[in-house]
Amino acid sequence: MHAFDVLGDPVRRRILELLADGERAAGAVTEVIRAEFGISQPAVSQHLKVLRDNGFAVVRQDGARRLYAVGHAPLRDVDGWLDRFRRHWTPPLDALATEIARGKRERRLSQGENP
Repeated sequence: MHAFDVLGDPVRRRILELLADGERAAGAVTEVIRAEFGISQPAVSQHLKVLRDNGFAVVRQDGARRLYAVGHAPLRDVDGWLDRFRRHWTPPLDALATEIARGKRERRLSQGENP
């Protein structure tokens, strides 16, 4: 499955957001996803399996619990793919930062502060 096919699903993106905050038990992930999306526990398990099978999530056993964490390699691949497009949004953001700095400097000068 292509990375964007995996990330194209809002449930899987939300699971990754949860895991980005740190390792979580499968039950804790399921609880949040069921509350937010109204899907069954088996459906959440299927989404976790897709993430795991494609390397976006890693799992480890802790007794009877399964603990999930973000898998980094596929995200690096996505970041690398996006890198060729950054030039389309980086210059405008740099220009915005310049304009914000200019506005702050003008405000300081108009209030009599030193530059």
